[in-house]
Amino acid sequence: MIKDKAAWEKWEEAYLSRQPSDFFLNLSLLEAMYDEAKALKVFPLSNPLEGLDAKIQMAKAVNVSNAA
Repeated sequence: MIKDKAAWEKWEEAYLSRQPSDFFLNLSLLEAMYDEAKALKVFPLSNPLEGLDAKIQMAKAVNVSNAA
């Protein structure tokens, strides 16, 4: 059990920053996650445009100009 959470997080951050990124490993992970999403019938979307009108309305409401 980790008793000093701050020390662990500091060590973990240092460890991860020393590890080189591996493009092919990351690509294989992405492909595996995509295959799992397809197996769960999340992708491909049955109707990609479903809910687009609601998203456009929300974007218009959020992107209000503050200029006087």
